[in-house]
Amino acid sequence: MAAPKKGRGPAGGQGRPGRSLALILIAMVALTGGMFLADQPTPRLGIDLAGGTSITLEAKAEPGQESAINKTNMDTAVQIMERRVNGLGVSEAEVQTQGESNIIVNIPKGTNSAQAREQVGTTAKLYFRPVLTVAQGSPTPAPSASSTDKASPSAKPSGSASDKASPSAKPSSTATTQGRAVTGALKADPTPTPKASTTPEASATPTASAEEQAAAADLQKKFEALDCSSKASRSKASQGAKATDTVVACEQDGSAKYVLGPAEVDGTDVDSAKAAINQQTGQWIVQMEFTGGGAKKFNKTTGKLAQQQQPQNQFAIALDGEVVSAPSVSTALSANAEISGSFTQQSAEELANVLSYGALPLSFQEQSVTTVTAALGGEQLRAGLIAGAIGLALVVIYLVAYYRGLALIALLSLLVSGILTYTIMSLLGPAIGFALNLPAVCGAIVAIGITADSFIVYFERIRDEIREGRTLRPAVERAWPRARRTILVSDFVSFLAAAVLFVVTVGKVQGFAFTLGLTTLLDVVVVFLFTKPVMTIMARTKFFASGHPWSGLDPKRLGAKPPLRRSRRVNAPTDPKEA
Repeated sequence: MAAPKKGRGPAGGQGRPGRSLALILIAMVALTGGMFLADQPTPRLGIDLAGGTSITLEAKAEPGQESAINKTNMDTAVQIMERRVNGLGVSEAEVQTQGESNIIVNIPKGTNSAQAREQVGTTAKLYFRPVLTVAQGSPTPAPSASSTDKASPSAKPSGSASDKASPSAKPSSTATTQGRAVTGALKADPTPTPKASTTPEASATPTASAEEQAAAADLQKKFEALDCSSKASRSKASQGAKATDTVVACEQDGSAKYVLGPAEVDGTDVDSAKAAINQQTGQWIVQMEFTGGGAKKFNKTTGKLAQQQQPQNQFAIALDGEVVSAPSVSTALSANAEISGSFTQQSAEELANVLSYGALPLSFQEQSVTTVTAALGGEQLRAGLIAGAIGLALVVIYLVAYYRGLALIALLSLLVSGILTYTIMSLLGPAIGFALNLPAVCGAIVAIGITADSFIVYFERIRDEIREGRTLRPAVERAWPRARRTILVSDFVSFLAAAVLFVVTVGKVQGFAFTLGLTTLLDVVVVFLFTKPVMTIMARTKFFASGHPWSGLDPKRLGAKPPLRRSRRVNAPTDPKEA
């Protein structure tokens, strides 16, 4: 008699259903509390529901350099574009690759879509420009006549000269947040070069034409009026300028502004760049390698700059018109160079990425632009919720009509599944950037059927046991192992389909696959930790145990044959005599 009792416990696996219910209750409370602590009471909505603009860009390579379109370069382009869009004040923009050569940019509502399209659709322009003048980032009054031939006394360089021959020199950080120096063990250009002018007016010599003098005066006014504290001002400072133009520009953090000469080296001349640690000083540096043609141009440029005084011995690394770094040089450099200064690991890696991206022969062509208004997104969300409500109502009607009292257990399980799904989706928004789009809503609606299917499998197994003449409590425990196997196989197939769909598709379809996979996993959790324990507890109540007609477990209604087990017990002792 002891053996059946031992077998009965493991068969059910729920000797103490209260523990499982307490566990899932704790999980629900923790997820709900985390949702409010993260200040994310609702799931983050995608642009098809919240409204916004979706831009599809296709990467184009220069002739003969088709191999440049690869995963590494595309991922780097995504990072650059994401920083550009976020620089517009868009903190929830989505930038992701699609296939091998496409990039999808989703920009939520409240953003200037035209400006965003310009930011993401233009290939990054990286130039190495000589520094003519540097000053604080705020607007400055016009300089006096005596100060037109040299930098304003308030203007301070962003870095000090340093090379491998003079390791004691240290970069300063007076005009900018972090100083930079460039080093290299290369020979200097023997040709002396006159000092660069320090103000735009210096180029307006007596022999200059009226147009040149007017252009110099206009540049000076722009420099004096430039306010680098504004993101909009920084992005527009040198907008539309060509590589051959003298321009005004801002430091990326707005701490300094510059007058920069024509570019003699551009980003395509950089072969590679990487962040590394200087073994002698233990500080982070950025190592650059130039192409053959780039090394010659860089050697010529740095040779000229090395002959100048501060700040004319600096060159600015300008990305899309903003100065990323402005290191100083004291000797001509060529194929290899190091940028050192007050780098952190993050800032060194960011500068290396900027330099590396400038070397990529990639451009992007706009393929399509889709704009979804907030009103249209709201209508789609309402339509999705209505469809979900109709589907849920049909499931409830079916459960009540066919399973009667058992429908209460199914509805409670659906409610628990809904709470878990909602809280997890809300937390995944700030955690991994998950956005609930219309296909994701469809995945959640499909999951209602998957979850209901698990209940039906278990309920039918219990009813089969009752038909065989067993009472409810042993029927609940004996039905569980058989139902458990079926539920696990069914959910595994559903999850596998969702995983394959997530891997092989891109864009919004991935939202459907992700939601379907998530709800499938939650179905297993709910059935094991809630539905089965609740069913075990309900089997002990008089309403269900007595087979009430409205319980859904009425033996007469199910066609049970109670004498079946009794006949087996009576016939068993007669077998030896018959033998």
